[in-house]
Amino acid sequence: MEKELVIVLDFGGQYNQLIARRVRECNVYCEVHSYTTPLSELLAKNPRGIILTGGPNSVYDMSSPHYDKALFEAGVPILGICYGAQLMAWSLGGKVATAPVSEYGKTDVDIDRSGRLFGDVSPRTVAWMSHTDYIAEPPEGFRITASTPVCPVAAMEDDSRKLYATQFHPEVTHSAEGMKVLSAFVLDACGCSGDWRMDDFVERTINEIREKVGSGRALCALSGGVDSSVAAVMMSKAIGKQLTCVFVDHGLLRKDEGASVDRVFGPEGPYDLNFVHVDARERFYKALAGVTEPEQKRKIIGEEFIRVFEEEARKIGAVDYLVQGTIYPDVIESGLGKSAVIKSHHNVGGLPDHVDFKEIIEPLRMLFKDEVRQAGLELGIPEELVFRQPFPGPGLGIRIIGEVTAEKVKIVQDADAIYREEIAAAGLDRQVSQYFAALTNMRSVGVMGDFRTYDYAIALRGVTTSDFMTAEAAQIPWEVLQKCMNRIVNEVDHVNRVFYDLTSKPPGTIEME
Repeated sequence: MEKELVIVLDFGGQYNQLIARRVRECNVYCEVHSYTTPLSELLAKNPRGIILTGGPNSVYDMSSPHYDKALFEAGVPILGICYGAQLMAWSLGGKVATAPVSEYGKTDVDIDRSGRLFGDVSPRTVAWMSHTDYIAEPPEGFRITASTPVCPVAAMEDDSRKLYATQFHPEVTHSAEGMKVLSAFVLDACGCSGDWRMDDFVERTINEIREKVGSGRALCALSGGVDSSVAAVMMSKAIGKQLTCVFVDHGLLRKDEGASVDRVFGPEGPYDLNFVHVDARERFYKALAGVTEPEQKRKIIGEEFIRVFEEEARKIGAVDYLVQGTIYPDVIESGLGKSAVIKSHHNVGGLPDHVDFKEIIEPLRMLFKDEVRQAGLELGIPEELVFRQPFPGPGLGIRIIGEVTAEKVKIVQDADAIYREEIAAAGLDRQVSQYFAALTNMRSVGVMGDFRTYDYAIALRGVTTSDFMTAEAAQIPWEVLQKCMNRIVNEVDHVNRVFYDLTSKPPGTIEME
């Protein structure tokens, strides 16, 4: 695919996905690659620019991630952020040391507006700092373009070599004018035109799928969620009746979800699909019996999904391709190179070693969640489906802490249905990005009708986010939460307590497990 490309080189920073998403907001295509990727491989992609991410290490510790110094001599514009800035300074002869005073959080930064990246930034701006080390002395040829009272090199540049660095994080929303800095790098320093558009992506992807599959046949793993639904419609437009969509009810769906999927994608729905509904509830419950560890649950669910799809493929006949609704955060969070595994997504890190298909097609693999929604609208999918609540492939298996049983599934289904109903009734369903009920593994004493109870606690989760990579707890009105609590403890068996989860991402994840 011919397009301008900016590469984010990941050194283990928590905001690596967010940097890539911000670059795409400039309408420039961006990919994340591990720092273990050889320089020759990076340059073969012909990037217009490279961004080095933050990370938790000290650059002067030789066991920390480093990179080939030739990167800085390759003639490609480079922006180092936090650890990436320190790596640039250290590699080119500057001095990096433990800062006398660490900086964390919102910080006033003084700006030299003559710097290439700061022409549109205020002389004093607020930026997000998160560092213990700092650049004590910039390398030869660099000039300082931003500073704070305790950080003499908050930004530096060598414009002649197109090398730029910021100690602060321009990608986070807490940096008031961070997007101006990133836009200046991507559009000015890198010379990108910003012409990457979703309609072009959809058209090119459909053509690529059609060419790849040829006269072959494909099976789409359809959950009814946003990602798999968009993938299914895209595949249908590419290869028509050569596609069979298999919906597996693994017994871990939201209340009445199976019937809802049947209405949309079944014979009476608006899409002319080969559609198969498989009831595999007992199979999944049996496989998960006694399992409490989240990663193990994810991997079991992933393997069982694959085995069901393989069985269905044999019934259909020769099927060459398995289609999945994998999206970019799934790929990155499941472990990129040597970066941390946040969680194994059932359709990425959760896949078994052997898969009985010629190839797996993931048409949305390089898109973020909001981009998937844009693609869905481009494909003509109705808004009510495109903007429905995200639902993980492992389903309620990761919204039930501890062992999964049919009884626990019913508890969380009923509680979640009440919560979603009340959020919609309050008109908050499009304001809160994601919301759901989870079943904790905690049981506590309560009193109902003058009798002692010893039952489960439900945790309600609600977050606001633009990209699902970082998120804040939604400030749902107290009266709405109280109504949810009253209904849940009165209408759902075996629940006597309700919590609201206030944790942001990071340090938490959006899902409970």
